[in-house]
Amino acid sequence: MSASLKTTMPGNRDPFAAYICDETALDVLRPVVIELGWQPEKCNKGGLRNAVQSLSVSASPNILMVDLSESGDPLNDINALAEVCEPGTVVIAIGQVNDVRLYRDLLASGIHDYLLKPLSASVLRDSLNQAQAVFMAPRAGDTETQRHHVSTAVVGMRGGVGASTLATSLAWIFSANKKLPTALLDLDVHFGTGALTLDLEPGRGLIDAIDNPSRIDGLFIERAMIRANDNLAILSAEAPMNTPLMTDGAAFLQLQEEFRHAFEMTVVDLPRNMLINFPHLLNEVNVVTLVTEMTLASARDTIRALSWLKANAAHATPLVVANKVQPGAAEISKADFEASIERAIDITIPYDLKAASNAAKLGQTFVAANAGSKATAGIQQLATRVIGAGAEDAEAPEGQGADKKSLLGTFDFKSLLAKKDKAPATAPAQ
Repeated sequence: MSASLKTTMPGNRDPFAAYICDETALDVLRPVVIELGWQPEKCNKGGLRNAVQSLSVSASPNILMVDLSESGDPLNDINALAEVCEPGTVVIAIGQVNDVRLYRDLLASGIHDYLLKPLSASVLRDSLNQAQAVFMAPRAGDTETQRHHVSTAVVGMRGGVGASTLATSLAWIFSANKKLPTALLDLDVHFGTGALTLDLEPGRGLIDAIDNPSRIDGLFIERAMIRANDNLAILSAEAPMNTPLMTDGAAFLQLQEEFRHAFEMTVVDLPRNMLINFPHLLNEVNVVTLVTEMTLASARDTIRALSWLKANAAHATPLVVANKVQPGAAEISKADFEASIERAIDITIPYDLKAASNAAKLGQTFVAANAGSKATAGIQQLATRVIGAGAEDAEAPEGQGADKKSLLGTFDFKSLLAKKDKAPATAPAQ
């Protein structure tokens, strides 16, 4: 991961890092890391002691994998890791010692999981997905009304930059890949393509909400939203072109409030003119994804949008995404673009016309139709950044977290241990 990317992460934290002793394990790990949208460069050579040395001078990642194979005293070395690890970090250990007592002692010390070598892709994938779910889970002691929720608004800086494509793809990744209950709100009331991309009829739910904000409650959400899969529901419209949008925005705020109770993720496909008409739409948004292209007009509007966000939505984390990038064909270079907006581009997604056409023919989101595309890998990386930024933004206030020297952070790993009384298939045998 580049230095510019790391410095723009909230709290200077990367989503993932690994310190592995042998190349064989690294060869198994790297493809899984890429599949999850993380940077394979964060799979470092070297075990737990290398991790301690590195983290003593840099911020901890959200999820950390460490190899205990070269450790003579794993428990003592884990305590050394706790000295440099920040609260909330989810730690996965791997090793060669097949011993239940060590397994239980490691979990009791705050480790999320312990995997035996030789590693398999399926076991790694399951463990990393569970670790991400733990990172997204409510903190110990949270009430139901305080459960963690991440909301991102996707805003295109110019028409045709692909903001709606990214919005539907993000919603699909959160719901289908990450298994997080997700709401997709398409606020282009007249020309939105969210339902069309998912091969669905938009229904009248959004129009009814705008016309009758007082009706919006949990039951309304359940009936009005259209299901795309088990974890994804969409609210959109195709209002007649002779019907102007007549609203003060109260319905949109009420919808977002209900989404926080019913879902873990909200993706808002937000036309840029809505920022002008309804600036309060970003009041509860954690991450604002600004989608741009490498043109002078996009650079100008990105500058304006970043300035506007700083003044009107300083609580939200902005992510700048360059979409449909064609090397050698851009109107302005990446270096000139970044110099003009005075910050790094967070994610670069290559142009893939063939993949876009394939998704349209299949009636699927871009990522669902094109799992192996380089553009899909970029969108998966964006999804990880959104989750990480939202989780950082929603961390408990200072003083409510665990002591810095504890790996437990704000998670209740004791209860996790209790649930693992019977060692799983990946755990050592008695």
